[in-house]
Amino acid sequence: MRWSLLAALCASTFVLSQNVNYQQDAKWKAPEDAAAKANPLANKPQLAGGGRKLFRRNCVECHGDSGQGLKKAADLQLPIVQAQSDGTLYWKITNGNPDHGMPSFSGLPELQRWQIVLYLRTLRNSETAK
Repeated sequence: MRWSLLAALCASTFVLSQNVNYQQDAKWKAPEDAAAKANPLANKPQLAGGGRKLFRRNCVECHGDSGQGLKKAADLQLPIVQAQSDGTLYWKITNGNPDHGMPSFSGLPELQRWQIVLYLRTLRNSETAK
């Protein structure tokens, strides 16, 4: 009984903290050349673990432990986010969107930003994978 109550409480806390109302900023689009960039680490999925560490250090405060999107931040599990190219995600990490509270992470080394993109691809939820 206690465990089921605890599980229900945890699940409801997760749902309540998730940004289910996230709307993508239609003006925040990567230039075509940036969107077309391929991830140089795409053939090294084992490096996503390093991306996870970087994500936890730099992104969790707004995007949450599993990328669910806290505050006004994007739910990184959503199909609208996951459908974006690696180049687009990299560009968004690099440039940020200060009008919507997303800082630029251009200070991180280039390969670390690509590692974060690798990690973001692991956040696909079951609905995204369809």
